Amino acid sequence: MLCSMMLAAVVTMPQAFAGKAQDSAMTKMADGTYVVNTASLASDVKGYRGTTPLKIHIKGDKVVKIEAVRNQETPKYFVRIKNEILGKWDGKKVAKAIKMKVDGVTGATLSSDAVKENVKRGLKYYQDHK
Repeated sequence: MLCSMMLAAVVTMPQAFAGKAQDSAMTKMADGTYVVNTASLASDVKGYRGTTPLKIHIKGDKVVKIEAVRNQETPKYFVRIKNEILGKWDGKKVAKAIKMKVDGVTGATLSSDAVKENVKRGLKYYQDHK
């Protein structure tokens, strides 16, 4: 009897979650902020030394902030990218932010281009899945 009940619980548990979207690329926080993690969305986008994943925070259809996730880029150049590029999208409506042309950092062209592509893919993902 106990075995039957446990088996029934195991079989029905996945069905309880079947209607709920499980998404590793985007999370909705309690305050309504969406956080898009580009690690899986742009795994093919490479900077100078590898991928440049980002977390894009969006609330009320506006970019709140973009933060870099751990990566293998050259630290002295990537700090410049964080300081000079990542804030460019802050406060912008998502539809406008996707279309923005942002200049890269001199000496860090590959990393800059990778970050800009990550932003574009993350914002597009948000638009398609919100």
